[in-house]
Amino acid sequence: MKAVWNGITLAESDDTVVVEGNHYFPPESLNKQYTTFSNHVSRCAWKGEAKYLSLLVNGEMNPDAVWYYPDPLPAAENIKGRYAFWKGVKVTE
Repeated sequence: MKAVWNGITLAESDDTVVVEGNHYFPPESLNKQYTTFSNHVSRCAWKGEAKYLSLLVNGEMNPDAVWYYPDPLPAAENIKGRYAFWKGVKVTE
């Protein structure tokens, strides 16, 4: 699987975990040079607290486009530390 935004591959891996239709990429697959700080957080009843990263690619910002669960609830332990994408990021094979 590959996550692409603004012409740049943000993550690529054969080892994604699919939860609720979202591919969660392993941490080592994320091209961190394109991520930047976000203070946004959200909460899921069964996964726990999600933290976010923003994207900065070719001078364009995509706020809060990446999320992850650094310390998920037990039911979501399989996605701990993995990254998922939205806000226009295309995830394809």
